[in-house]
Amino acid sequence: MNKKTVIVTGGSRGIGKAIVKSFAEIGYNIVINYKTSENDALSLKKEIEETYGVSSITLKADVSCEEDVKKLLNKTLDKFGSIDILVNNAGIAHDNFLEFKTKDEFLDTLNTNLVGTFLTCKYIGSYMFEKKKGNIINISSTNGIDTLYPESMDYDASKAGVISLTKNFANLYAPYVRVNSIAPGWVNTDITKELDKEFIDLEVKKILLERFADVEEISKVVKFLASDDASYINKTIIRVDGGLK
Repeated sequence: MNKKTVIVTGGSRGIGKAIVKSFAEIGYNIVINYKTSENDALSLKKEIEETYGVSSITLKADVSCEEDVKKLLNKTLDKFGSIDILVNNAGIAHDNFLEFKTKDEFLDTLNTNLVGTFLTCKYIGSYMFEKKKGNIINISSTNGIDTLYPESMDYDASKAGVISLTKNFANLYAPYVRVNSIAPGWVNTDITKELDKEFIDLEVKKILLERFADVEEISKVVKFLASDDASYINKTIIRVDGGLK
């Protein structure tokens, strides 16, 4: 039986790394996309191949670049022959006070988080639709729904846009391709480790479970949405935030 193949954008670190491991555990062919973290991607590739015996490749691609996305699609097909799951996880943030936030920062965030999701959904999703089979999972954020911060207004806008794209592509690719989104709240990653303890304590008080999520708690929801157990879930945004007060 042919193994299924998953592409994880921004797959070398943080939530993306956990998502890669979750699919490796169940024997998927893995495409680890990265933009700058080549060493992390290669290290992860070695880890999952040695631990789970899966086949994987690392592909450098800037998802905001149309030609890079086309190469990501074509190189994956050259290697594995098919694409079953696309997880749009690549994202950046330039948190800054308004008086210091520049147009270039704003556009950089939108290009990676929103335009990148559009391009991968357009090209890889079109391939899936043509094959009449596929599954797209977009990683948004509760910042795109109602947990807004003026310092991250560009990030918030981009993640709200990802939610809108999810619904539009679900309509466009029906009935063959399911398109859903996960909206995590705060997650323990290298980025959140750099936050001030006082700020973390304030944010934790807003969460019913009184803690940030572990990356695996996000990756498990991704794996569920990719599975046949979620075969009737489509055009849906799933919050994974511990219950915001």
